[in-house]
Amino acid sequence: MPAVLRLYESNHRIVRMYDSEILWVEPWGENSLRVRATCEGIMPENDWALLPPNNENVKPEIKVQNNSIIIKNGKITAEISDRGDLTFYNHKNEVVLREYTSRHAWGIRKRGREFQPIPGGDYKLWVRFEPADNEKIYGMGQYQQPYLNLKGCTLELAHRNTQASVPFAVSSLGYGFLWNNPAIGNVVFGKNMTEWHAYSTKVMDYWITVGDTPAEILEQYAKATGTPPMMPDYAMGFWQSKNRYRTQEELLNVAREYKRRGLPIDVIVVDFFHWLHQGDWKFDREYWPDPDAMIAELKEMGIELVVSIWPTVQRESENYNEMLSRGMLVRTNRGIRATMQFVGDTLFYDATNPEARDFVWNKVKENYFDKGIKIFWLDEAEPAFHAYDFDNYRYYMGSCLEIGNIYPVMYAKTFFDGLKNEGIDKVINLIRCAWAGSQRYGALVWSGDIASTFEAFRNQIACGLNMAMAGIPWWTSDIGGFYGGNPEDPSFRELFCRWFQFGAFCPVFRLHGDRVPYNPPPAEKRGKTFVSGSDNEVWSFGEEAYEIAKKYMMIREKLKPYIKKQMELTHEKGTPVMRPLFYDFPKDKKAWEVEDEYMFGPDILVAPVAYEGMRQRNVYLPEGNRWIEWETGTIHDGGSIILCDAPLSVIPVFIREGADVIKLFPGDKR
Repeated sequence: MPAVLRLYESNHRIVRMYDSEILWVEPWGENSLRVRATCEGIMPENDWALLPPNNENVKPEIKVQNNSIIIKNGKITAEISDRGDLTFYNHKNEVVLREYTSRHAWGIRKRGREFQPIPGGDYKLWVRFEPADNEKIYGMGQYQQPYLNLKGCTLELAHRNTQASVPFAVSSLGYGFLWNNPAIGNVVFGKNMTEWHAYSTKVMDYWITVGDTPAEILEQYAKATGTPPMMPDYAMGFWQSKNRYRTQEELLNVAREYKRRGLPIDVIVVDFFHWLHQGDWKFDREYWPDPDAMIAELKEMGIELVVSIWPTVQRESENYNEMLSRGMLVRTNRGIRATMQFVGDTLFYDATNPEARDFVWNKVKENYFDKGIKIFWLDEAEPAFHAYDFDNYRYYMGSCLEIGNIYPVMYAKTFFDGLKNEGIDKVINLIRCAWAGSQRYGALVWSGDIASTFEAFRNQIACGLNMAMAGIPWWTSDIGGFYGGNPEDPSFRELFCRWFQFGAFCPVFRLHGDRVPYNPPPAEKRGKTFVSGSDNEVWSFGEEAYEIAKKYMMIREKLKPYIKKQMELTHEKGTPVMRPLFYDFPKDKKAWEVEDEYMFGPDILVAPVAYEGMRQRNVYLPEGNRWIEWETGTIHDGGSIILCDAPLSVIPVFIREGADVIKLFPGDKR
C-alpha cells in the first residue's frame, strides 16, 4: 500500500512529512543543498557552522518525477524517493552520494536515517550512505595518524588535546559534505558503508556541495561557512616560543639576543602561569613587574607579544565567585564540580554563554589589550577535560553530548568579537582546537601537545593537509614537537632540523616545545611554582642546527611577499596555503595518491624529510609542468618520480617553471 505523505514546496524548500519525521531539503548557496530532518515536531533553527545563504543567484528547479521529487540547484540535484531515501547527483547525472537502503534485503530494516529515542531526552542519530568504489576522502580536521586519505578510517567526532574534529569532507567523486551537527559522536568511512552517528541530538543536519575540482568545492564551502580575516603581516614571519619564559627579563633577553644576532623575529610568546591564579587573566606583577615597558621595548624591536589565555577558573581566582554566581562556568551533571585538575581544581568558563564571553573579554581587554597586546594564545580550547566524560558536562547552550563540539568556535568568537569591537580588522589568535566555522573567527590552529618523535612529525603532514581540506587554512605545529626532546641529543637535533625546515613552509612558522631537562621554578610561591622546559631558541641545538635554522628563517623572510599573496586568496576565497598535490593538479591521478608531499601556494612543491637518517627521498612531480629544484636549479620534467638528495641542511623543494617565486632561489640561481 503506498505511503500517505505530506509533501510540499515552501519558498524553494522541499518539505516531506511522514509519521513523526519532518525532512527539509533546500538550496544553500551555489551548487549546494542543506538537508535537515527531525522527529521533534518542529525543525530546530540553529545554523551552527553555516552562515545565512547567499541565494541571490540561486534558481532551484523542483519537480515530481516517477513517484519521487527532485530539486536541482546549479550543479547538484537531490532526488527523494517515494520511501524518503535521498540520492545526490552532479551535473553529469552521476551519483555522488546515496543514502543507504535495505532494498536488497528487506528484513534488515536498516535505513539511511535512523532516530532512536533516548528515554526522557533527545535522540541517538545514525545517517548512513552507500559506499562507492575507489572513493578517496579528505578533510575532517586533525587526527594524530599518518593517513591523508581517510577512506577506511573511523573518526571520533569529539575534541581532545591534539585532536580537532572539523566534520567537512572532500571526496574524490567531486562533492563536499559538512556534518553540520556539533554533537559528540563518530563517523566510519567504511568499505561497505559510510555511517555518521550522533550520541544525543534533536536534528539531522548536513550540507552538501558538488564541484569539478577540489578548489571549487572548498571555495563554495568557504562561502557557506566563512573565510578567515586577512592575516596581519607580522604573523607571516617567525614566531619564538617555549614552555615557558618564567619572568619578564628572561623573555626580553631572548628577544634582545635574536636582534643582536640579526635574526628575523616577528612574534614572541608568554606562555602559561604568567598569572597568579587561573581565571585572573592578568600578569603576576612579582615576575612581570612592568608589562607596559616590556611591550614598548618589544614593539621598538618590531616584535609583537602574544600571551597565553586559559579558559580555566580556579576557586582561588578573584573572578571565581562572581562567575559562578552568574552562571558563567561549565557545569557537571554528577560528582564534584570540577572540569579540569591542573594546579588545583578548575572550571572552564562557558564560552557558549554570551555573558561569559563578554566578561572574559573585558578582563582580557583591561589587563592585556589596553597595554598593546592584540594576539592571544587560546590554550586548552577543546576544552581539555581532565576526564573526557562528555556525558557529564553541561553548557549554557545544552548538554556536552548535544553541542560540545561548538566550544572552540565560541572560544575563538570571544576574542574575535572583542578585537573587532576595538577596531582590529586583521584578527588572528592561536588556538588549540577548531570546529567547522572557526576559520571566520581568526582561528590559527596548532596541533597540540604532540611528542618529539619522527613518528609524530610524520603525522603532522597529514594533520596540516586534512585541516586545509576541512576548511581550516591557518594551521601550524610545535616545531620539534612539544613533549620531550633534549637539545643536547644528536637524534633530537636532527628531528629539530627536519621539523624546522617543514615549519618554514607551513602557513605559520612557529617554534615551541617543552624541552628537557627541566629548569626549576624561580620561587616556591604564587604562579611560579611550576617547572619550565630547557632552552628552545634556534641557537640552543648546536652550531650545525643553528646554521640550518638561520638558513630557513632567511628563506621565510624572502617568501613573505609570496605568502602574503596566498593569504589574500585565503581571506577572499578560503584557498588554503598548504594543500595536497591534487588540489592544484586534480586531473593527475598520481597526485591523488601522494600523501607525503604538498603544495605551498600554487608554485612551490614541498617534500619533507620525515625519517631519521634519511638523506635521499623519492619525489613525485605532477604532470603538465616542468619543475626547478630549489637547492640546485636543476630542471625536471613533470609526471615523473625522481630520487632527490636531501642532506641535513636541505628539504626538497621544487618551483613550478615560469613562476615569479623562482627569483627567490638561493644565490639567485635560475
